[in-house]
Amino acid sequence: MEERIDELELRYMHQEKTIGELNEIVCQQWLAIELLKREIALLKEQSLLMNPSVTRDPDQEEPPPHY
Repeated sequence: MEERIDELELRYMHQEKTIGELNEIVCQQWLAIELLKREIALLKEQSLLMNPSVTRDPDQEEPPPHY
C-alpha cells in the first residue's frame, strides 16, 4: 500500500512540474502574441499612410487634389 502511495506522490510531483512548465510556455506565447498584434496594427497603419488605395474601399478614398 505504501508503495502505491509513493508512486502516486511521484506522479503528482511530475504532473505539477509539467503543469508549471506548460503554464510558463503559455505565458510566453501570450506575450509574443500580444507583441505581434501590436506590430501588425502598426504595420497596417503605416501601410494605410503609404498607399491608402490598396487597403481602403473606393468609397473611403479621398479624391485627388485636382478635383
